[in-house]
Amino acid sequence: MKIFYAIQGTGNGHLSRAEQLYPYLQKYGEVDFFLSGSNAQLNTRIPIKYKSQGLSLHYKHTGGLDYTNIAKSISFKLYKDAKALPIDHYDLIINDFEFITSLACGIKRKKSIQFGHQASFQSKLTPRAKTINPIGKLVLENFVRSTSFLGLHFESYDDQIYNPIIKDEIISANKVNDGHITVYLPQYTIGFITPFLHAQSQFHFEVFTKEVTQVTHSKNITLFPISGAAFTNSLISCHAIITAGGFETPAEAMYLNKKLLSIPILNHFEQECNAAAMKKMGVTVLKKLDHHFGEHFKTWINQDNSVTISLTHSTKDIVEVLMNNTLAKA
Repeated sequence: MKIFYAIQGTGNGHLSRAEQLYPYLQKYGEVDFFLSGSNAQLNTRIPIKYKSQGLSLHYKHTGGLDYTNIAKSISFKLYKDAKALPIDHYDLIINDFEFITSLACGIKRKKSIQFGHQASFQSKLTPRAKTINPIGKLVLENFVRSTSFLGLHFESYDDQIYNPIIKDEIISANKVNDGHITVYLPQYTIGFITPFLHAQSQFHFEVFTKEVTQVTHSKNITLFPISGAAFTNSLISCHAIITAGGFETPAEAMYLNKKLLSIPILNHFEQECNAAAMKKMGVTVLKKLDHHFGEHFKTWINQDNSVTISLTHSTKDIVEVLMNNTLAKA
């Protein structure tokens, strides 16, 4: 069997999930990966056969989405890339929220399965944010069209929604607590973040950012370049984590029973929905990083409010469900 796996490169979570899935998918056939978008910073171990700039997300330095630069990435080239994508040569197309592959399947009338976290929003039972964001809602629910879906989320909100896929190194980790706080807030610049963290001088922060290429120190902050292995090690050994409203990192933090503070990207509907789900579970959520951060931080760090998730299905189990469901509908 030839398998085409499309990855949305807006951030690192999709790429990280594909790395975890790759050895399990290989048991079913030959896998070729397509990566589109320009925001992922991880060096990947998986073979990327096809690439495109695709559609990418851009942020303002204060944490909101930069719609002007996002709009600039929309061009006729997306349609050309979709027409040129050789999906006809594949028996199975798995789409992790990637627009060009979705467009190509529509043009060429090919079946596909939407798989991953965003796929869970095909169900109306998945938690939504209360904010009014019609464009964000439209994108989340319609950015990718497919003939079936299999979703991943913090909890199983519907029959076709399964628990998160947690990396093997997280599952097998010897969990420790060396006292530092891991920080990953890609929507904010380091210049914006550091004054807030410097003010909490009794704590040490390990901050991961694309703005540095080597480990750098600034008072009570250690800045790390984006690295999957370094970030995983920091997460395993941290006391707590402050991150955006993504899916993979909060899921890993909750699996490790780490204290978690989420600050979703402003006007990012999916992250606001994730934050709503986390808030229901007991996770502390802030709307934005502002002058109230100090008081919120002290309340959060002094509370015993860690939230844990458990896995009812392993990665192997989920891949089996994915393949069996897809082959049954072929």
